[in-house]
Amino acid sequence: MQQALIDKYGEARLPRYTSYPTAPAFSPVVGAGAYGDWLSAIEPDTEASLYLHIPFCRSMCWYCGCHTTITQRDEPILDYIDVLRKEFDLVSGKTGARPQIRHVHFGGGTPTIMQPEEFSALIALLRTRFAFTSGMEIAVEIDPRTLTPEMAAALGQSGVTRASLGVQSFDPVVQKAINRVQSEAQTMEAVVRLREAGVGGINFDLIYGLPHQTVASCIATAKAAVAMRPERFAVFGYAHIPSFKKHQRLIDERALPDAARRIEQAEAIAETLGGAGYVRIGLDHYALPGDSLALAARHGRLHRNFQGYTTDACTTLIGFGASAIGRMPDGYIQNEVPPGLYAQRIASGHLATVKGYRLTAEDRLRAEIIERLMCDFRVDAGAIAARRGFEVAPLFEGNVRLAALKEDGAIDIHDGIVTVRQDHRFIIRAVAAAFDAYIDQSARTHSKAA
Repeated sequence: MQQALIDKYGEARLPRYTSYPTAPAFSPVVGAGAYGDWLSAIEPDTEASLYLHIPFCRSMCWYCGCHTTITQRDEPILDYIDVLRKEFDLVSGKTGARPQIRHVHFGGGTPTIMQPEEFSALIALLRTRFAFTSGMEIAVEIDPRTLTPEMAAALGQSGVTRASLGVQSFDPVVQKAINRVQSEAQTMEAVVRLREAGVGGINFDLIYGLPHQTVASCIATAKAAVAMRPERFAVFGYAHIPSFKKHQRLIDERALPDAARRIEQAEAIAETLGGAGYVRIGLDHYALPGDSLALAARHGRLHRNFQGYTTDACTTLIGFGASAIGRMPDGYIQNEVPPGLYAQRIASGHLATVKGYRLTAEDRLRAEIIERLMCDFRVDAGAIAARRGFEVAPLFEGNVRLAALKEDGAIDIHDGIVTVRQDHRFIIRAVAAAFDAYIDQSARTHSKAA
């Protein structure tokens, strides 16, 4: 039965639902003008989050799906940081009030590719442009292979509270096949440096579905990672889209596991982490029981945004940098993707926003339903619809996707409550897609649901 569901739903290309509507729905109809208006409408004491995209790496990992540029020189990075500073000024100059910042996330690329003094200066500048709250979280994505003692110290001194380390796999055969050779010793050294610097939260990223990967190698990687005792894990399935990311053509497709093997690998990692005391959260995250993410999941306060599962409940997310996506109460906005075009927009004194989406009341309804499904594997669609002034019946009537999932025994539906059966968690994105009004309108290729 499970194999039949994998064949039917697991290979469908579906969004990861880190937003709703998803990025393919964004258009130039919502641009810099709308974003400027939304910024000016920010009210005093609004709680907000910041995202900063640093699109540079020293080498290309062939599995990567991020917007990044390879450089061995520091000059492009320094030029980019100068543009970021100008964007800080532009955005903060348009805000109607100084938002209260609860979360800051540095993503990439490799944010720690910059020099330690540059990172410290960026944090210091942000503190002058926005109101940082006490107890706020500052998170940084890190490549352990390039983390220096000086940078680790700068992270701690700048108030960084969480670091996400890319691990992916410790299998040397897999590492060679994806052009990312990283030893356990390098990773452990990075963890020790961060702990000594006072960075209290450590996340590891693992990937399954990579070339030459096996269940045994996934288990071995998970066990080695568990021995370093990070507070959280994010375990992602590799999305092979060579038409979208051309460097993925360097990966041997013949060495990729099929959908069934991918599920086996994901479950093997889940069992290993669970056996080591980690709590399974949502589709692909794990945390120690006392971690804030585990507590949020336990009490129904888990959320999902562009960084995945999070405790961040802010409805205002201000994005900085090339390709950065932000969210305001009225909708989504995205900056120019190529760093050169992004820099030109900022140099001209204009916001770098080139496309976005204005939310409707129905979008907000569907977004909440999808978020609760992705976080809790259960949603009371009737209660949400009633609270938002909608009839629940249209969400279910004629919904062929939902009907097929119920007929296949993957979900239960009772009085407007949809529950995903525990042994069918792997198709949660297919369940979420049943409430996506735009899923059949987009020609954009998304990652595989499994």
